[in-house]
Amino acid sequence: MEWLMKYSRVWVYVGLLFAPVVARAQPATSSDSTELVKALLARVEQLEKRVAELEGRPGPTGPAVQPGVAAAQPATVTEPAARAPDTAAAGPNQVAEGPPIHMRHGGMPEMNVPSTHIAGFSDIDFGATDKPGSHSGFSEGQFVLHLSSTLSSKVSFFGELSMTARQDAGTGTPPAPGFNIEVERSIIQFQQNDYFKVSFGRYHTPINYWNETFHHGAWLQTTISRPEMVQFGGSFLPIHFVGALVEGAVPAGGLNVNYNFGLGNGRSGVISRAGDWGDINNNRAWLVNLFSRPSALYGLQFGGSVYRDLITPVGPLAGTAFHEWIESAHVVWSKESPEVIAEFANVTHEQVGGSLKSNSQAWYVQTAYRLPGSARLWKPYYRFEYIHIPGSDKLFKAVPSLAGSTVGVRYDISSFAALKLEWRNLRRPNEPRVNGAFAQTSFTF
Repeated sequence: MEWLMKYSRVWVYVGLLFAPVVARAQPATSSDSTELVKALLARVEQLEKRVAELEGRPGPTGPAVQPGVAAAQPATVTEPAARAPDTAAAGPNQVAEGPPIHMRHGGMPEMNVPSTHIAGFSDIDFGATDKPGSHSGFSEGQFVLHLSSTLSSKVSFFGELSMTARQDAGTGTPPAPGFNIEVERSIIQFQQNDYFKVSFGRYHTPINYWNETFHHGAWLQTTISRPEMVQFGGSFLPIHFVGALVEGAVPAGGLNVNYNFGLGNGRSGVISRAGDWGDINNNRAWLVNLFSRPSALYGLQFGGSVYRDLITPVGPLAGTAFHEWIESAHVVWSKESPEVIAEFANVTHEQVGGSLKSNSQAWYVQTAYRLPGSARLWKPYYRFEYIHIPGSDKLFKAVPSLAGSTVGVRYDISSFAALKLEWRNLRRPNEPRVNGAFAQTSFTF
């Protein structure tokens, strides 16, 4: 203990020696240096008292600080936050001041900064179809970044950025960029416990299992393609949602019931987009999502969702509003031998002040099986999907009905990369059947 007291005093003296120099070099942080010195002196005093108690002799009779200045309490001292740099006077090469300095338990300084973790996903694809006018060749899939940061023991942030190649790159005036950059998700969450969490931001709308589970990294999903009902940029279901969510999980006697209650902007005037800039009308969209993961049947999940919105579209339907109801349900067996995902959704559109009313349905069933033993790196799969859009659904006029099959196989090169081969057969009303072969290498880093 005595050596600790001596070395602590040495470092305090070194700090006192250089404090005036630091103060002259950085006048904006002189108060911080003074307060730090006070805290260190108080720490030395505490160590001297501790040594005196251990050796059975009286400790120092007074605080080792300047006369008239109250001694700092090491466990509770908190430095004032460093002020923001004066941007009006800052030069082009001036570096902003660092984050605020706080005192850890015991009075030692630490930098109070969040720790951000980044994960990435991408894929390279090849495709060829017999659709008239189509072209075969390679394409670059989405380049995706996931950013997560713990801001405190109960507060966290998650973000997702995607970069997607543009077909019209280099055309127009000014020339179109090569990639579209999109903020797919940006969520800050306050977690009281597993039963109750509140978050705000931009989400993948939690009314569909695939949309909530498999995000923009193609490596996450078994297949190359997503079901048509949840295609990125599609209109059948609202893929993104901007607002607030209350969520959590309750054991419920082993049923493990999870819930989501959401309130937000819903669809924008272009129904394939979310209301990122604000709500297009004064009617908030809301959703309820409930699902269960029974402990007795690990891998099983089943549940359903309800979504309500008021849509005021732009374009040919401008000036007409529609109530939208979406009911959906899913059953999933997530073990890989086998893997089964089945979903159904019904979308009701009812014209406000008019007689138009329609119900559109979509569903799919996907099965996969990871082979056993030495063939465990192979995972063949099959999916059948169906979408029915009645002629009375004016909002979904650009969403074609279809019936299609997808068959393929996934081969895991490593724990972080996979090769996939896929054959698709799609049939749309009044159009010839389209066949296509696709290949993909997807990975995470």
